[in-house]
Amino acid sequence: MFYLRRWFSQELAPATHGDFLGCLQQAPSLLANGFNGAPALESLTWLHNLAPCFPLRGDQIQVIHEPHHFYDTVVHRIANAKRRIVLASLYLGTGQLENAMVQTLRHSLQTESSLRLNVLLDFTRGTRGALNSKTMLLPLVRDFANQVQLSLYHTPDLRGMTKRLAPPRWNELLGLQHMKVYLFDDAVIISGANLSNDYFTNRQDRYILIEDKPLADFYAQFIERVQEFSLAVAPDSSEGLHRNWRILPYEGTKEQFIQLAKQRIADFVQETFQRQARVREQNPQADTWVFPLLEMGQIGIHHDSVVTKRLLSNCVAGSRLKLATGYFNLTQEYMDTITHKCLAQCSILMAHPNANGFQGAKGVAGGIPAAYTLIAKSFYESLVRRQQNHRVNFFEYEKPGWTYHAKGLWYYLPEARLPNLTLIGSSNFGERSVNRDLETQVCLVTANKDLSQRLQAEADRLYDLAQTAEREIVQRPVPRWVQAVVRIFRNFF
Repeated sequence: MFYLRRWFSQELAPATHGDFLGCLQQAPSLLANGFNGAPALESLTWLHNLAPCFPLRGDQIQVIHEPHHFYDTVVHRIANAKRRIVLASLYLGTGQLENAMVQTLRHSLQTESSLRLNVLLDFTRGTRGALNSKTMLLPLVRDFANQVQLSLYHTPDLRGMTKRLAPPRWNELLGLQHMKVYLFDDAVIISGANLSNDYFTNRQDRYILIEDKPLADFYAQFIERVQEFSLAVAPDSSEGLHRNWRILPYEGTKEQFIQLAKQRIADFVQETFQRQARVREQNPQADTWVFPLLEMGQIGIHHDSVVTKRLLSNCVAGSRLKLATGYFNLTQEYMDTITHKCLAQCSILMAHPNANGFQGAKGVAGGIPAAYTLIAKSFYESLVRRQQNHRVNFFEYEKPGWTYHAKGLWYYLPEARLPNLTLIGSSNFGERSVNRDLETQVCLVTANKDLSQRLQAEADRLYDLAQTAEREIVQRPVPRWVQAVVRIFRNFF
């Protein structure tokens, strides 16, 4: 145990974000209210100073509810793509549904010679086992070498003796490519779902489809930049440097790799921020505004976490907040903000142990659901001590035969019956999301009543399958060994 702890107990640097956000704020100050014709949203105008803004209409957005609808949408979009497909995920599964998806990709590449396919997966998760994500996609790389780019993100923290000795699964603890972006021509799906059977059948997540060329361009170009400092898979199955990169993530100095990768992303986001600030006023029909948020703690970029904390701390009296996470392991900073600065009535939704994907797992992983219970219990007891438990309620999702993986946030301004804002994407708001994994989500602000109603229906579908959980969290037994190790390994799950 102590040897493993030495492997995985590197000191996490504090979330310094001034330099990254500073590059955005070199642009001129924006108008008092950046939401045209929507004075009720004025209190959210600060978002325009922290992220690029993509104005659009609510009818350009589709809210997807069910896993099979997510799968059907992805396959349909692949089959009809003409110019580009971008798939960024933790991994691609190896079952029948995944095979059918790969065959659809093959048919589209054969049919459209100008079609380009970019795939970004995580190196450690994507190469786990003899049959894996890489082997699933390698035939496409071989047969369509001029059309397909398969990239595997490799954390710069996995190097030296740790890289040589850490076994599969354990080597995933140090950091992953966790973003979920699925892009087809000028439409992009932002989700928390991976491309595997459970997420297509009985693992509940969230999914939003946005039809907007500028936003699709942003994510296509962003993923391309991450691919530059990821490993490129060649037709002979070897992994090497991208043509635009010169440093392997596990060789040379980690600091140099991080500096170059961070600069590549920061420059791109700054360019986008300044361009979108100029065009923002050119869309007077907009009733919805999308702000892409990035979190890449491995390379020193803390953006999504800064915006999330600001949102939590700016919640005013009379407002409501619904926060969902597949894995309850909120950062201490988020928990402190909810306790001391957030004035909203908060409803926190998480997985019941029976709906946790780790329930029943072999070995140490089998204790993870109990660890989440322990962390939730600790937070609840802290709220009680500070007399804030009347304002924060806990709910647990449970549906027979299903697991729960949905995450995000819905925010209601005072007197609003419908949500004015949602966060949706890959972040679980936990220690890993902020410090170890690559994440992205979008902050969506809307004055469109129809879209707000659809977002409300999405939240209702999740909360309708949940029960209040304060008593269960406090009374549920937690094994002693879980209590002993949770503090040591909390930053890794």
